[in-house]
Amino acid sequence: MLTTALALVDAEGLEALSMRRLGAELDRDPMGLYRYAKNRADLLDGITELVLDQLVIPTDGGHWQDQLRATAHDFRALALAHPHVVPLLVTRPLSTPLGLRPLGTLRPLENILTLLIDAGFAPADALHVYRAYYGFLYGHILNELQEIVVDPEEHEDLLRLGLHRLPARSFPHLRALAPALADYDGAGELDQGITILLTGLYSQLHPTTAAPSAPTAASPSTAQDAAGATADAPPRPDQLDA
Repeated sequence: MLTTALALVDAEGLEALSMRRLGAELDRDPMGLYRYAKNRADLLDGITELVLDQLVIPTDGGHWQDQLRATAHDFRALALAHPHVVPLLVTRPLSTPLGLRPLGTLRPLENILTLLIDAGFAPADALHVYRAYYGFLYGHILNELQEIVVDPEEHEDLLRLGLHRLPARSFPHLRALAPALADYDGAGELDQGITILLTGLYSQLHPTTAAPSAPTAASPSTAQDAAGATADAPPRPDQLDA
């Protein structure tokens, strides 16, 4: 049932989801669906869990920086595969007190805390890192999904983005950045942001060690490639001590 509900949301958006419509998709009496979900809110929670269950956060072996980077790209891939579900991923868990949320929505939090505490962060610091990490991910995903080109047939970047409508004297930087804004690379932007975040986290975990400089390696061009891209992570502690 939840798989069909997710497919319906993917195809037509959250507004299309109702017990009546889901019953029609399943060729079943909508009243019979209430045996499996009390109401539409239950369906939304179930869809959120179904998507988050696909997010793998490794907690055994591997370096914590590599794992956080790979998880970020996996989360982006999930969000792009289910863009209509992103509002649920961002806001649905927050609509319920922490202890009453569906267990599937809490599993990423528990796994990230496990990963960070095993890496050496104090539990309270690990919670702060989790909030900063997911705050960045949510912001990036929402921003990427809202990247809209005004006129895709226009070859001039300023015109494609509609930036020519902005007063030149009031928005000189935005207009000048038209080529960079038009050449948006979601995976690359995510990787650069994660690098900055990981560099700061490394400095917090090792305050007496000079923070490693951000890498300049080329960013992956696809979500699949990006999910495995860890070569440009900040140096590991054993590398710095060598």
